[in-house]
Amino acid sequence: QVQLVESGGGSVQSGGSLRLSCAASGYTSFSGYCMAWFRQAPGKLREGVASIDSDGNTKYADSVKGRFTISQGNAKSTVTLQMNSLKPEDTAMYYCAAGRAAFCLLLQGWYNYWGQGTQVTVSS
Repeated sequence: QVQLVESGGGSVQSGGSLRLSCAASGYTSFSGYCMAWFRQAPGKLREGVASIDSDGNTKYADSVKGRFTISQGNAKSTVTLQMNSLKPEDTAMYYCAAGRAAFCLLLQGWYNYWGQGTQVTVSS
């Protein structure tokens, strides 16, 4: 059973930075897997933020391009999201997601496994 555990959320002022981490376990092989970060603000739909495949190819939502960076650890069992120049509109619960696929998309249905989420709050 694949398990994902997020860490690193918190509160920061506008313009600040946070680094989220997701530790994955239960994979027999990371080859062919996509890992991604999604977020959901109160009263809004969950949206894709960034994804990375096992070859290191990345995708980003337009709203975070140039500010957020997704990366994998050497063992590919961890994925991090470095968030810089944070804005109040980045405030949300952030979720790590994983799924087996030939390529990654920022769509919820692309992912079978989800973490419990970590809260990010950006104050103005």
